[in-house]
Amino acid sequence: MKRNRLRRFRHENPARFISSLVLVGFLGLLGAISTPMSGQAPTQSDPEKQVELLTQTMTRTQVQLEESQHQLEEMRRQIAELKQQIADARAEANASSTARQLTKQVDEIREEQVMQQVQIAAHDQSKVETESKYPVKITGLLLLNGFVNTRKVDIAATPTVALPGSGNTGATVKQTILGIDARGPHILGAGSHADVRVDFDGSSSPSGASGGGYNGDLVRLRTAHAALDWDHTELFFSYDHPIVSPYTPDSLAAVSTPAMAWSGNLWTWNPQIGVTQDIGLPAREKLQVQLALIDVQDPPALYTSSAISTPVTNTLPGTAEQSRWPGVEARVALLEAGMKKAAQFGVGGFYSPHSAYGTRWNAWAATLDYRQPLPARLEFSGSFYRGQSLGGLGGGAFKDYLFQSTASIPGESYFQVLDDVGGWAQLKQRASQRLEFNAAFGVDNVPAGQLRPFAGTPTAIYQNLARNRSFTGNVIFSPSAYTLFSLEYRRLASSPVIGQTAPVDIIGFAAGYKF
Repeated sequence: MKRNRLRRFRHENPARFISSLVLVGFLGLLGAISTPMSGQAPTQSDPEKQVELLTQTMTRTQVQLEESQHQLEEMRRQIAELKQQIADARAEANASSTARQLTKQVDEIREEQVMQQVQIAAHDQSKVETESKYPVKITGLLLLNGFVNTRKVDIAATPTVALPGSGNTGATVKQTILGIDARGPHILGAGSHADVRVDFDGSSSPSGASGGGYNGDLVRLRTAHAALDWDHTELFFSYDHPIVSPYTPDSLAAVSTPAMAWSGNLWTWNPQIGVTQDIGLPAREKLQVQLALIDVQDPPALYTSSAISTPVTNTLPGTAEQSRWPGVEARVALLEAGMKKAAQFGVGGFYSPHSAYGTRWNAWAATLDYRQPLPARLEFSGSFYRGQSLGGLGGGAFKDYLFQSTASIPGESYFQVLDDVGGWAQLKQRASQRLEFNAAFGVDNVPAGQLRPFAGTPTAIYQNLARNRSFTGNVIFSPSAYTLFSLEYRRLASSPVIGQTAPVDIIGFAAGYKF
């Protein structure tokens, strides 16, 4: 029976049987060696007993091996379960994070849909039509502004320069805007459109001489555009800010005179005619090239001490017009195609011949502008410029040049074209579709060394002005597509070439209704 068991074990487990034979041989060798040493004579039953003993030992060993194998398999199973639990926990955490992100995105989409539905409902209303039957849309912003100026400023409702003296408080609706938008026929395969904007600040701002002019009327032309649009090309003429300065800081307190005007923002509205060409690039970017001719108006004639209260209306040809050559401006920008609020980076140049008092000179500027979306709904934007004779664009501290005749020598005069450097930067945070926060800083600077020989009396504020700085922080809330509210803090610091810097703190409140 033992032999049968041994044979069965050999056939069922050949590998284990070979291992057992090796073990038996090793033990037999030990037994053979130990037998002579013990001095006992071998008996006939010793091999059978040894085989039986080895068989029992192998059986026990086999049982232990099977138990060890079972324990290893159990450990592998437990490790696999732990790995699965870890993977499930990670997947659950990722799913939870993804779910939160999706929930946030869905809320944003719903909020945007509500705004769009309101706007679509407004667009679906009947529109005004002209005799040509092409639709015309009347738009506007009825705007009430309240202000508190802690010290004296040049214009109480729309200050741009701080002056020595006591402050004032008031309110105005003159920054209200009316507009007309029109779309016309297709011409040469291009769509046509035009728009015009007016406000009611025509006779209240000295800066209007370079951004609409003093016409003695309350209504003032702000901007106007007309264009032919192809797929990648636009021909246009406009009365608007220069193409080399495409952005303006956001504000509801500074509308008739834009935010950072005369503090780093080249904002003035001038006649222009030009072309825009979009060039597709690999990926999602495109290159936008703009070229235009511009008729640069003169800055306000504010070189006398009485200019603040009695601004001068100059109906004579401007210094750029007297040169008999138009100005030229160009801008090249890299931007993401098909995205309205995408990143943009542009460089530009401006050149315009001028002539006055028998002297010819050139106004010029090199510009840089940018807009960069950031995480957490942030956006960083701004503009920078360096040039000469930039008063007609809204820089140069209200001046292109300084002129002074000498009383000692008749016919002799001194003439100085002014250099200029400046810019602005804004950080925006869109908390939601209805709420945004803005903080901006701007500066415009003319070298004091160029101004000092022409310094006038302390009351000649604009003539003496060398540096103008502005800081603005505001919150704009739009509870619906039609209503706007804003609270703004602004600080102006104006530095004359003689005398001390005049600072002023301005608190403004705005309530608007869009239609």
